[in-house]
Amino acid sequence: MEKEYYAHESAIIDDGCKIGKGTKIWHFTHIMTGCVIGENCNLGQNVVISPDVVLGRNVKVQNNVSIYTGVICGDDVFLGPSMVFTNVINPRSHILRKDQYQATQVRRGASIGANATIVCGNEIGEFAFIGAGAVVTKDVPAFALIVGNPGRHVGWMSEYGHRLHFDETGVAVCPESHEKYELTKEGKVIKL
Repeated sequence: MEKEYYAHESAIIDDGCKIGKGTKIWHFTHIMTGCVIGENCNLGQNVVISPDVVLGRNVKVQNNVSIYTGVICGDDVFLGPSMVFTNVINPRSHILRKDQYQATQVRRGASIGANATIVCGNEIGEFAFIGAGAVVTKDVPAFALIVGNPGRHVGWMSEYGHRLHFDETGVAVCPESHEKYELTKEGKVIKL
């Protein structure tokens, strides 16, 4: 049976992986056993995907990203160049803690910028936008814009990746899609 995805000849794909149709796997990438990679993903050069990681459909992983066991990414997630996930809160070389991996959820449509760090055990909400170099140490709400170290919530983003500016009624319009968003009294953003 012919595979329905592309893998560069230098890529290593361990047995027991499921890789979706139309996915592209580039130079020096290693996908370890038990991974599930959705359709139409693009895994850049020098990417490492540890055992049992799950990537949804249309996930874009840029060069030099390691995705460790415990990470689950929804559909349409963007992982910028050299961004970092962790999976143990208190790693020590001389203490084995593989039974203490913590899950990290990256929800549909979220973008994580170049060189950002996501500390394990946190959830990145749908369409959240993590700026380049940010360090995420706690859960991130849907549509939130996070920058800095430690990561600070400084605004809201549309599904199209534009900063939202809310009027006196709590409504904002994406300048590209013209979709409307509401900032609720509870401090959450919802698409109208």
